[in-house]
Amino acid sequence: MSPEIQAFTNAILIALAHGAISLALLAAGAVLYAFLTPHKEITQIRDGNSAAALSFGGVLVALALPLALSLTASASALEILLWGVMTVVVQLLVFRLIDMLFAGLPQRVAEGEVSAAALLVSAKLASAMVLAAAVAG
Repeated sequence: MSPEIQAFTNAILIALAHGAISLALLAAGAVLYAFLTPHKEITQIRDGNSAAALSFGGVLVALALPLALSLTASASALEILLWGVMTVVVQLLVFRLIDMLFAGLPQRVAEGEVSAAALLVSAKLASAMVLAAAVAG
């Protein structure tokens, strides 16, 4: 086997393992978020609430951003796991703070108001970008 193929084979296995760790952290963060929110967005999404779907989709992207940057800032699976857990915990705390700062908006999302969901998603994405830059920097 050529050295290039050998290097690729080793690198792809490591990349897949690192990606799997990050995806597992993303799923865990999403489950924790769904469990911790007072308005059960998953149930609302199943009931056809577009605002809840927008809000939860924004949460997924906002959780993924710092996780993606932690992949680039980490050299080992353990480091990815440590940074990933930290970013998920911080993001969940920031999400809670945003919901408190924008009091009333989560209830409006539960009532199907898309404009409230868009504002919450924007705030959560902005916080995710800042956290992602902190991790990468």
